[in-house]
Amino acid sequence: MKTKVYFSRTITPQKVLELYKMLDKNLPGKVAIKVHSGEKGNQNFLHPEFWREIIEHVGGTVVECNTAYDGARNTTARHIKLFEDHGWTKYFDVDLLDGEGPDLELDIPNGKVIKKNYVGKNIANYDSMLVLSHFKGHPMGGYGGALKQLSIGVASSFGKAYIHGAGEPKKIWTSDHDAFLESMADAAGSVVEYFKGNILYVNVMKNMSVDCDCCAVAEDPCIADIGILVSDDPIAIDQACIDLVYACSDPGKPHLIERIETRNGVHTIEAAAQLGSGKPPGCTGHRSSPAAGSPRRDRSRPDWAGGTSPDS
Repeated sequence: MKTKVYFSRTITPQKVLELYKMLDKNLPGKVAIKVHSGEKGNQNFLHPEFWREIIEHVGGTVVECNTAYDGARNTTARHIKLFEDHGWTKYFDVDLLDGEGPDLELDIPNGKVIKKNYVGKNIANYDSMLVLSHFKGHPMGGYGGALKQLSIGVASSFGKAYIHGAGEPKKIWTSDHDAFLESMADAAGSVVEYFKGNILYVNVMKNMSVDCDCCAVAEDPCIADIGILVSDDPIAIDQACIDLVYACSDPGKPHLIERIETRNGVHTIEAAAQLGSGKPPGCTGHRSSPAAGSPRRDRSRPDWAGGTSPDS
């Protein structure tokens, strides 16, 4: 049975909430709402006004973690100031999960690369999570979506370096690339396991640059907006987004596809699927370096299945 991914080409705050309700699932207890606060100077991140309707409907707390690199989000004081400057605190309660240590260690007994995930200790205050992701390219991961939010996004500052370094924080920018992607999958799976599946996902394909919202200097969007997706499965929703990029007719898509493929971005999805963190929606994805003699699959139209909104 294929995982359901609901999709609409209409991109409005109202449509986000409409699709979310189609999941017909309630997040129990105290809800952590994972967003990307947007690096200072970045022009592409999704602003709090866009997310306001769904966040107020769910009634949770906006959560984030500090970064592991220089910028406006690498210390608690700077990050809180940025939240204020970007307007998040105007509307929502905000919790920096790793604002104060020590980190909470999540065991990953079946991890392929890393066996522990270091997350902000305040995650222990929540019973469930709503992951709000801006789908776009990424300088290292190839793309950024739900799996990146679960892994790098929920990891503490130290945890981010640990994942990037594939278990060796000092190798944050120099570790084996596929090992880094597999570490992201390991970390994402630990968060899914921590919440016992009480997580829902929204991916918005808007303002899609080849660069992440963590880039202070980012390229402008290279491809037209595509739509909103919701699911209870992080693998399915990310794979569906990848498929939609390949299936679209926008002349700018080769630039985004080049970013995804040269970073082997789909490998994070493959590794997460092997760990059982979700179920790919009936597709194999795109690899940057197919084995010699193996054909690249033609993704002229997506074959993921599931419900769609009437206007999709």
